[in-house]
Amino acid sequence: MENKNKIIFNNELRTITTERLLLRMFRSEDAEVVAKLCNNYNVTKSTLNLPYPYSIECALEWFEKHEENFVDDKLYTFAIIDKNTGELFGCISLSNNKVHKNGEIGYWIGEEYWGNGYATEATKSMIEFAFDVQEYHRVIARHFVSNPASGRVMQKAGMKYEGEFIDHIYKNDKFESLANYAIVNK
Repeated sequence: MENKNKIIFNNELRTITTERLLLRMFRSEDAEVVAKLCNNYNVTKSTLNLPYPYSIECALEWFEKHEENFVDDKLYTFAIIDKNTGELFGCISLSNNKVHKNGEIGYWIGEEYWGNGYATEATKSMIEFAFDVQEYHRVIARHFVSNPASGRVMQKAGMKYEGEFIDHIYKNDKFESLANYAIVNK
C-alpha cells in the first residue's frame, strides 16, 4: 500500500498519529460530543450498530468495552481527533479475526465534518495499522449501497470493490444492501 505519511503507533498510549489526526481511545469526557454527533439521523442511518436517538448514556456504555476489547486483541476502537485542536470528529474501529489474519474496518464521522477527508485519512491509517502492526493479510470494509460516499472513502484508501450482499441488513424498517470492499497486504 502506498502511503507517504507513515503512522506513528503508541501501544502504551493506545494512539495512532497521522498527518492531521490523532486516533485515541475514547474517554468519559468525550461522551457529550459523541452523543451530539451520533444523535443525528443522517449519521446513524448509514451505520450498522448506532441506535437513534443516541444519548450520553449510550456513549458511556459503549466506551466501557473498548479497553477490554483492545487488550484482548478483539477490536480496536479509536476516536478520530484533530491532532492540533483536540476536536473530536468521529470514530473508526478494526476487528481482529486472528484465525484468518484479517479484520473489518468500520467508521462514522459527524455530519458537520463530512467532506474533509477525515474518514479517508483514518481508514488509510487503520489499514496501515492492520498490516504493519497487527500483521493482517486482508482488511475489508462494507457500506450501505444507499451511502456511496462511504464507498469513495474505501476506494481512496486503496480498497477494491468485491461485490454486494443484496438486502443483507434490516434497518429503519427496510432492507439495505451492502457493498463489500477489501485490500490484501502484499
